[in-house]
Amino acid sequence: MVFGRSEHGAPPVEPVTLKILVAGGFGVGKTTLVGAISEIRPLRTEETLTEAGRPVDDTSGVEGKHTTTVAMDFGRITLREDLVLYLFGTPGQERFWFMWDELSEGALGAVVLADTRRLEDCFAAVDYFERRAIPFLVAVNCFDGAAVYPADAVRQALDLDPQVPVLLCDARDRESAKEVIIDLIEHAMRRPSAPQPTA
Repeated sequence: MVFGRSEHGAPPVEPVTLKILVAGGFGVGKTTLVGAISEIRPLRTEETLTEAGRPVDDTSGVEGKHTTTVAMDFGRITLREDLVLYLFGTPGQERFWFMWDELSEGALGAVVLADTRRLEDCFAAVDYFERRAIPFLVAVNCFDGAAVYPADAVRQALDLDPQVPVLLCDARDRESAKEVIIDLIEHAMRRPSAPQPTA
């Protein structure tokens, strides 16, 4: 490399970066999904749950959870030399929702993770992206021991528009998480107003 040029004289490739959000309720698996698919060690802003937070952090259904994201999770996926995805996991508790406006700025789309044991916890995320016309899909994280419902039943329960994809996933599994991200990108790119990546 000489003066920013490769040995073959070609200028270095400046990659196009796309931002994707991973949102949803408290304890639904956002940090897990980002960690499962990120090619780098994810940046996490987790703090230990305390007695002081017990009145505002509803842990019913996720009693084994001992930490929570207070700002964001961050991961990266390089699709090709000229195309990179940045993943931002949003905090789930209502008191941290002020972060969402910053994180959603310029986002290509969002994954709304859902837990059928606490389905109502993702209503706020669905409403947020609908109101801002940000493309999103709903990915039901299939927890061990939780009842599994068909995608259409989840769509009906959340009152989603027909064009919003709903799929089942395992946030711990890299291939499953990858499928969610691919489906989101395809969904976002089908929308007429979606930004087209240029190389």
